[in-house]
Amino acid sequence: MTRNDAWELLTEFTQSESLRKHALAVEACMRACSHKFAGGPGTSDASALGLSEGDLWGIVGLVHDFDYEKYPSLEDHPYKGNEILKERGWPEVITRAIMSHAEYTGVTRDTPLEKALFACDELAGFITAVALIKPGKSLAEVDTKSVRKRMKDKAFARKVNRDDIVNGAAALGVDLDEHIGFCIQALQGVAEKLGLDGSAVKTA
Repeated sequence: MTRNDAWELLTEFTQSESLRKHALAVEACMRACSHKFAGGPGTSDASALGLSEGDLWGIVGLVHDFDYEKYPSLEDHPYKGNEILKERGWPEVITRAIMSHAEYTGVTRDTPLEKALFACDELAGFITAVALIKPGKSLAEVDTKSVRKRMKDKAFARKVNRDDIVNGAAALGVDLDEHIGFCIQALQGVAEKLGLDGSAVKTA
């Protein structure tokens, strides 16, 4: 079980560049969260799998939506993905976390890993959307204030569930503004991978 395995799974099922970038964004936030929240109950699974906490949490972020492009309906996602992962022998710590990130599955979020995935998923997408409307299309132009301002605009990125962002931070036990700033910083670290380092504007 390696990060490369996760990337190969993602690219096997997901051709959309935007969905791949979303996966990379959530991976970056999850890796950052592993340093902040790992160590509580249910976080000993990484060593059992021969992984660091950062790799385990990153892999969960990378593959959480791997089935979404092929199976986007509420009836199929993430259920189909869960079946595929189990058939391929992926560990329960990963399959359970992925099932728990969707409110409607009924799978509770009990561990820091599971809570972090829920808290990062919608927020990573929203921060990306904010970056894309900046003049330079760069994450360097995004701050907590601009994200909070756009959250109040219901017409902006309307598919992003604001309640999930708010509730996700609360379940992690962190202040919302703090969590937004934390995730912005994590995404700035992979801005080039996400195409949000300003280069798209410079070459246009």
